[in-house]
Amino acid sequence: MIIQIGNVDLKVSLVDNEATRSLIERLKNGPITIAMNDYAKMEKVGDLGFSLPTDDKHTTTKSGDLILYLGHMFVIYYRPNTWNFTRLGTIENISDNQLQDLLGKGDVVVTLLLEK
Repeated sequence: MIIQIGNVDLKVSLVDNEATRSLIERLKNGPITIAMNDYAKMEKVGDLGFSLPTDDKHTTTKSGDLILYLGHMFVIYYRPNTWNFTRLGTIENISDNQLQDLLGKGDVVVTLLLEK
């Protein structure tokens, strides 16, 4: 999967679970654009507009982790947090500082799409 932020494409390694398999099926119909807000200076969060299956486990996130929260909230972490989440995957080959700079301090719009 790819996450586009502006003109930057970020490659994602997805975990294999029911949530990611359902997300991939949705993406076969076209890209998904998500308006994301900053939350607690540790994550960007936005509503997918639909629900995915959950498999919440006690998780400590790291920068670049992609999480499903409450079944319909897509979260990109840029700082650690610990809670019960469904893990979706991780952004590859980006440093903490690069990710924070790319996401910015305010709201951001991201697009999810399958690899070309």
